[in-house]
Amino acid sequence: MNARPSLPTIIPESAPFTPEQRAWLNGFFSGFVSLDDGVTALSPAESASLMGAQSGDGDDGEAPWHDQTLSLAERMKLAEGRPLRRRMMAAMAQQDCGQCGYNCHDYSEAIASKKEARLNLCVPGGKETARMLKQLYEEIGKAPSGDAANLRAVAEKTELAPMGELGQSRDNPAIATFRSRTLLNKQGSEKETWHVEFDLSECGLEYTVGDSFGLFPTNDEALVETICAILGADPQKKIGGRTLREALLRDVSLSPAPDSLFQLFSYLTGGERRAKAQALAAGEDPDGDAATLDVLAALEKFWGVRPDPEAFIEALEPLQPRLYSISSSQKSNPGRVSLTVDAVRYKIAGRERLGVASTFVANRIHPGDKVKVYVQKAHNFGLPSDPATPIIMVGPGTGVAPFRAFLLDRMVTKAPGKNWLFFGHQRQACDFFYEDELTGMKAAGLLTRLSLAWSRDGSEKIYVQDRMRENGQELWAWLAQGAHFYVCGDAKRMAKDVEGALINIVAQYGARTTDEAIAFVAELKKRGRYQADVY
Repeated sequence: MNARPSLPTIIPESAPFTPEQRAWLNGFFSGFVSLDDGVTALSPAESASLMGAQSGDGDDGEAPWHDQTLSLAERMKLAEGRPLRRRMMAAMAQQDCGQCGYNCHDYSEAIASKKEARLNLCVPGGKETARMLKQLYEEIGKAPSGDAANLRAVAEKTELAPMGELGQSRDNPAIATFRSRTLLNKQGSEKETWHVEFDLSECGLEYTVGDSFGLFPTNDEALVETICAILGADPQKKIGGRTLREALLRDVSLSPAPDSLFQLFSYLTGGERRAKAQALAAGEDPDGDAATLDVLAALEKFWGVRPDPEAFIEALEPLQPRLYSISSSQKSNPGRVSLTVDAVRYKIAGRERLGVASTFVANRIHPGDKVKVYVQKAHNFGLPSDPATPIIMVGPGTGVAPFRAFLLDRMVTKAPGKNWLFFGHQRQACDFFYEDELTGMKAAGLLTRLSLAWSRDGSEKIYVQDRMRENGQELWAWLAQGAHFYVCGDAKRMAKDVEGALINIVAQYGARTTDEAIAFVAELKKRGRYQADVY
């Protein structure tokens, strides 16, 4: 066996990490920035071994899996050998989005201590996370004595996410009034993006820029009618005090099909179809179509299997609320909140699928309708405490939402700090969201710099990270002046590319080596000067 090449020193000896942590980070970043083709990054298992080496119970308090860009398999590898509650955290989607009512760490602690029985609250993790949590939950009674003692200790100090005031948590929503929606795209766009407004004056709900807005959608009525027809069931049949139609509209998720639905099908059919239903219930993919099976597609796949409506409803998952970045400031528009929402529509096997919440606000509610809502307070995402601090904001597409809020807030408060926005989309002529507002802010001097990137307007695709590199010298000058850096949008590609561009800029214009640039960006994050709202 060939010996592993020695790893380059990317994380300086002076960085605030233990030797084991530095070893793991050196391996990770050497692969990430491709510094040396001859270097092999540490494997996830080796990383977990290093990161757990200091603790008798395999837990040093670090969470190397807390990265939205890692797959579930990668996260679970990194958590191997850790206590059960830490492996539960690794099963989460790592977005700290708050849709579950916790952050990822606290949700896992609550489940492990048996103070939270709901295993399906992680919306971004979906079936994958729920399935892994169920598997891990079964280990609670089998935990080794040391881990069992840890779980008891956790249970003693763990509290359920507080219900809080009305509208301050998903479990205690307020009622807001839908006011309006305005299409942000112009003719020729391939997208459908809406500026949506709700009236909060009656419920008195308050928020701060950087917060997110949770809403409880309803399912598409046509989809509900089709499901009732396939079931051969009367939509007005009473189930638990509601009609079947009401339950399908408001109570249960119709996408994706949960494992429990396939388990129900396996009881009602036989032969090859039963074997397939059992395989799907176990998380297998016998026909290569498991990822496309929403509830209607599952019924069509097992055509003729007609479960009792009550059993059918019980086999489905609860319909979860959805969170959107707030794109308004209460200081500039009291009693109102606005969102910037892409309507999700796509086709599978000739049938149009709909994003539940996005098409709810795009089509299914009307001015004056009442909606259950709540405010999810931001986790380390908000304006600097000092209004004189410069800010750099990177938000392509709907990622511009919180930065519109930031700018409106700073306009009202007359904050003296400089503001720089990087915005991008496909085409300038039809996808320049809030064009009049942003160009007006630029003309008025509120928006110091506005850097635009259009990926479909020329032969070469230009993205926000390209504009960052083009303006690297000035961007570095802003950072050197104490600017805070923000990014909002896609976690797996855009945010990762933006961070890579920032590291390059710090190295090039900050006269630093790559290892020093990486440490510099890490320090920005540690000090709250690099904040992300990604999904």
